[in-house]
Amino acid sequence: MILTVTLNAALDVTYGVDRLCPRTSHRVGTVHRRAGGKGVNVARVLSALGRGSAVTGLVGGPTGTLIRDDLRTVPGLRDELVPVRGDSRQTVTVVSHDDGDATVFNEGGPHVTPDEWRAFTDRFASLARHARVVTLCGSLPPGLPSDAYAHLVRTAREAGAVTVLDTSGPPLLDALGAGPDVVKPNAAELAAATGCDDVAGAAARLRALGAGTVVVSSGPDGLYAVTPDGAWGRRSPRAARGQPHRGGRRVRRRARGGPRRRPAPAGRAARAVALSAAAVPRPVAGDVDADLYRRFRTAVTVEDIHAAHPH
Repeated sequence: MILTVTLNAALDVTYGVDRLCPRTSHRVGTVHRRAGGKGVNVARVLSALGRGSAVTGLVGGPTGTLIRDDLRTVPGLRDELVPVRGDSRQTVTVVSHDDGDATVFNEGGPHVTPDEWRAFTDRFASLARHARVVTLCGSLPPGLPSDAYAHLVRTAREAGAVTVLDTSGPPLLDALGAGPDVVKPNAAELAAATGCDDVAGAAARLRALGAGTVVVSSGPDGLYAVTPDGAWGRRSPRAARGQPHRGGRRVRRRARGGPRRRPAPAGRAARAVALSAAAVPRPVAGDVDADLYRRFRTAVTVEDIHAAHPH
């Protein structure tokens, strides 16, 4: 089982407008409302690829009900969310059809009590015993300690699961000592966490603090991954047009001859870039164009940069 964790689940509301102009009123052309949060979006992409998953996290109130109702429509997804008394948050994204840019407004989320957190950690420990991979994604709602992800990473690792962490700030730094197998900040989050603007150097610092593999998304610069076996980068002069936040980054790609053999980490990096590129043109978070993904998998080239820094 793949278990995705979204502690601060949301109802994602996406408005499409012809052009976003500050200090004016807008007529909304399209509206999408769906369950969201980074871990929920991971589960949606897994569903699109024919892989089932279980979703856990915290939801509550009328918004939480809408989130759970929407999740029932996703094939292969199992709802293991834990209720809280507060109302779950909404996010509002305004997409300008003129240039494809998106402006995002994120609410903070419901306040989580100590009793609610204990109820969640008990459920999580039970679920983790049946999971092969656990992804822990997104911000922490108010009330949770900054070492919340550290606790969950330790629990999952003790259960024998591979852990993937996608968060930022103190929750990211606090979790590194627990030894997550993969962490995935973007370049801005990485710089903020380490105080270092050099991606390679900052990624090496996260590995030195306990991360197994560090995968950094860098907008137009593509993806950089440093593993125990080496470091790989993916760049190209041609960008996928669409909404970059939908794929986690604006990914560039270049066609070359056909598939070629790569070391396993480099191959996974190539598939990640292809999958992100296939998400960029989609109108809402969590969607991916499966046909584009299959085409991009053989079009992505990966550069072997150098041997990894010592852990």
